[in-house]
Amino acid sequence: MQALAYARGDTTAPLLQETIGQNLDAIVARFPDRDALVSMHQGIRQSYRKFNESVDLLAMGLLRLGLEVGDRVGIWSPNCAEWVWLQYATAKAGVVLVNLNPAYRTHEIRYTLAQSGCRVLVAAEKYLSSDYRAMVSEVRDELEDLERVIFFDTPEWADLMEPVDDGSEEALAERMAGLHHDDPINIQYTSGTTGFPKGATLSHSNILNNAFFIGEACAYTEADRVCIPVPLYHCFGMVLGTLACTTHGSAIILPGPGFIPEEVLAAVEGERCTSLYGVPTMFIAELAHPDLGSFDLSSLRTGIMAGSPCPVEVMKQVISDMNMTDVTIAYGMTETSPVSTQTNTTDSIDRRVSTVGRVHPHVEIKIIDPGTGQTLERGTDGELCTRGYSVMLGYWNDPELTAEAIDSDGWMHSGDLATMDPEGYVNIVGRIKDMIIRGGENIYPREIEEYLYGHPAIEDVQVIGVPDVKYGEQVMAWVKLREGAEASGEEIKEFCRGRIAHFKVPHYVKFVDGFPMTVTGKVRKVEMRDVSVAELGLETAAGVKSA
Repeated sequence: MQALAYARGDTTAPLLQETIGQNLDAIVARFPDRDALVSMHQGIRQSYRKFNESVDLLAMGLLRLGLEVGDRVGIWSPNCAEWVWLQYATAKAGVVLVNLNPAYRTHEIRYTLAQSGCRVLVAAEKYLSSDYRAMVSEVRDELEDLERVIFFDTPEWADLMEPVDDGSEEALAERMAGLHHDDPINIQYTSGTTGFPKGATLSHSNILNNAFFIGEACAYTEADRVCIPVPLYHCFGMVLGTLACTTHGSAIILPGPGFIPEEVLAAVEGERCTSLYGVPTMFIAELAHPDLGSFDLSSLRTGIMAGSPCPVEVMKQVISDMNMTDVTIAYGMTETSPVSTQTNTTDSIDRRVSTVGRVHPHVEIKIIDPGTGQTLERGTDGELCTRGYSVMLGYWNDPELTAEAIDSDGWMHSGDLATMDPEGYVNIVGRIKDMIIRGGENIYPREIEEYLYGHPAIEDVQVIGVPDVKYGEQVMAWVKLREGAEASGEEIKEFCRGRIAHFKVPHYVKFVDGFPMTVTGKVRKVEMRDVSVAELGLETAAGVKSA
């Protein structure tokens, strides 16, 4: 009989029993003159000492606004130094930072600010096509709790950062002394693709410890310089990114306000970055950049690919073409702070390109039958669940949804399908809701995507299920070809025939220039399915063709 698909992380290194502010102060004392923050597009470069001075000034400014422990402050902005300062200033002031997606429109900003009860909103004036000032004006009268909106580069923002000899320093020290590491400190809203966004509420202990162990898996020290092109509002940016850096004295490098491949590659070269982050689509874009070979990436050694399933072929190219020999893969969800499993720099290349690693320290994971809840044997597909310090405090002001996600034994149910091998390495095979059922056969899109990445003409591919009157569902592949490459739908199908099971061969092939995505780089398969159903003339409810 196989062992059960259950694993508990190493507990040799103790959990950090401190707040984010206490941890930062300790790191500043150890590495005052090391680079802490470099914002390329703003021309800002700060040592840990200078960085902490900015954080403290802003924290004192928040206290002068009358904000109390547990009050909520929203941040609505692309990546910038101010975002990072506010992240740590709110932590020192005991104020809950509410992360707002830079891509939100008025409907979403109205909902999240109201649901979280933000007293203050800090925001950029605009970004790309988004006029934040205009959108805030449109909804502000509907937000009863919102007392103040402060935009960057205004006198109100300058006042927050202004040194004032009014006892604020003593007040901040007193405030910090009264905080506890289990206090809520951050609300991160999930994507809300199946309804209104849910506010995952996270504590100092949740995200500080997760960040520390993420950095340990990457073997970070004060000598590391981490390029962070992923959005700060997301766990990837502010936990795997900024917090993993500051818990180790490493440098935070922001290449730009958003993701532009050339800016990222230039930042790695110019700042001699040792680590680079990204979701798979970001790395695919960097690898496809026509001038990739002209950038000196020799300083890179590690990094993290996460956010969505990481194609094996892309991982191999990142290692061979970008010098990231120690790259790691992380898996998790916002509700688990976020990382539950991660590969290690000491894992074999085979493990690092084909799995999402083993369980994180001080965390438990298991794989269960979604129907019965029973823990399965290793090697069997089932739903991945996580328990431990990393599980969120709950969804903000929503005990019913919290109870649906976290069971009575404290297990967070992910909705992801996974397997665990005899050594405890986990592989994500898909989302329960993305699984295709064709004629009674369960098909995981990830498996077909991995196979198609091996086609020489394919740069990126996503597989979905669409309705079919005979089989219930059929497999459809959206294919993005490499620049200058050519292929037909029949050629793609022929590439599959005889090499993967006949029922997994795509019935439909659609060639595209890109995929609908969230701002964090996650592919919106629900939208892909809707587009495909409309284009193919399919009826989703009855599963029959309308024409």
